[in-house]
Amino acid sequence: MTQAVMTSKGQITIPKDVRDDLRLEAGSKVMFVRLGPREYRLVARTGKISDLYGVLARPGQRSLTAEEINEAIADAASESGGS
Repeated sequence: MTQAVMTSKGQITIPKDVRDDLRLEAGSKVMFVRLGPREYRLVARTGKISDLYGVLARPGQRSLTAEEINEAIADAASESGGS
């Protein structure tokens, strides 16, 4: 089990083996997710927004314009009784 020691300023250096496993590098962000009393999970936020490029692509289907998307949202809202 890997351990780290907190400084008087509340800082912890994440050990190298953990950084490597989580693919953390300078500037990476981490989240602390509370699981219960005195228990947290460290979650690496290493993805970039550019990694999402094309994730919603559908071969053979053209992309919608912003205007078409807004129109579809407005239509769905009016059908559901929204304003």
